Amino acid sequence: MKVEKKILGKLPKCYATAPLRYKGRNCFLICAEKEGNCFIFDEDGELLESVWEGECGVMTLLQVPGSDGEFLSTYKFYGPNNAGEASIVINTPGEKGWERRTLVKARYVHRFGILERGGVNYLIVCCLKSGHEYKEDWRFPGAVYGAALPKDLSAYNDDHQLELKLIQGGLLRNHGFSLTKWGGHDAAVIGAEEGTFLFEPPMLPGAEWTVTQLLDIPTSDAVLLDFDGDGQKELGVLSDFHGNSLTIYHLNKFGNYVPQWKFPAPEKDTEFLHATWADTILGRPTWVVGWRKGTRDTVAIRWDAEAGTYTYEYLDRSTGCANAMHFINAKGQDVVIGTNREIDEMAMYVITE
Repeated sequence: MKVEKKILGKLPKCYATAPLRYKGRNCFLICAEKEGNCFIFDEDGELLESVWEGECGVMTLLQVPGSDGEFLSTYKFYGPNNAGEASIVINTPGEKGWERRTLVKARYVHRFGILERGGVNYLIVCCLKSGHEYKEDWRFPGAVYGAALPKDLSAYNDDHQLELKLIQGGLLRNHGFSLTKWGGHDAAVIGAEEGTFLFEPPMLPGAEWTVTQLLDIPTSDAVLLDFDGDGQKELGVLSDFHGNSLTIYHLNKFGNYVPQWKFPAPEKDTEFLHATWADTILGRPTWVVGWRKGTRDTVAIRWDAEAGTYTYEYLDRSTGCANAMHFINAKGQDVVIGTNREIDEMAMYVITE
C-alpha cells in the first residue's frame, strides 16, 4: 500500500466529512466542529466554495438522496456538555446562495443516517443523551428515533418539523454510528454504553423497526465487514466511550461475537479512538481507524489470508484524525479524506498498490 498525502488546508477543529454530488460533479464536504466553515471540495481536493462560515456544531453531514447538492447536517452540537439546542438542518443551494432550514430539533443529536428499504428512505437519529444539569453529567440516557423521509423537504422549517418516532430509549453515550448491508437492505450499527446494536428499518412503511443486540460491552463505535471472506461479517469495535481498545470480533458457530484480534499497540498509545470507516480499498475489505490522543495515528486494518491474521498499515502519524471517509475517484484511485482535528488539518490520501 502506497499513500500519497495532500494537505487541503487548515480549518480549526475540522471534524465532519461526507461525499456530495453537486452540480453534476463528485465532491465532498468538510466542516468544523465548533466555529468555522463548511467547505465543498471537488474529488481532486480543490476548494469549490464555502457553504457557510460561523456557527457549526456539526457532527454528521449527509446528502439528501437524489438531490443536486442538498444535504443534511447536525447543527449546534458543541460537545456533550453543550448540545441542548442541537438540531438537524437542511442545507439547500439556490440562485441566491445556500439556504439553511430546520428539519427537526433533536436535543443532543450526535449522529444520524438515511437507510433505504423497499424503495422508502428512513431517517435514523441518534441522541447522545437526553439532558444534563452539570458538566459531565451522564445520568440521562439517550435514544434512537426514526421517520420515513419524504423526497421533498421544502416544507420543513422551524415551524413545521419532521415528526420522529422513538425506536429505542435507554442508550447512554449513544455515540457510534455506521451503515452496513444486512439481509439485502440498509441497516445501522449503533454503539452505546449498553453495547452494540443493529437497527433495521421496517419492511413496510408504518411497521416497526427491528433492533438486535450484537454485543453487550460499552461501545463507542462499531462496524460490520466481512474481512476474511467467509460470508460472515466480523464486528470491529472501539471501546469504551472515546476509549482506547480496538478489537475485531468473529461470529462463532453459536451465533455469538467473540474476540478474534486486538490491535497490538499499548492502549495508552491509542487513547480517544474516534475516526472509523469500513469499506473496500484496493479490492480488499479495510477498516480505517484514527485516534485523537496517544500517538494520534491513522491506520488501515485488513485481513491477511496467508498469515491467517489481521495486519495494519499507517495512513498518517501524529495527526489526531476525528473522522474519515473513502471514495473512488474518476481515475479509479482509492481516496481517503481525513479531518485531522488535533492539528486543524484537512487531508486527502490517495492509496495505490
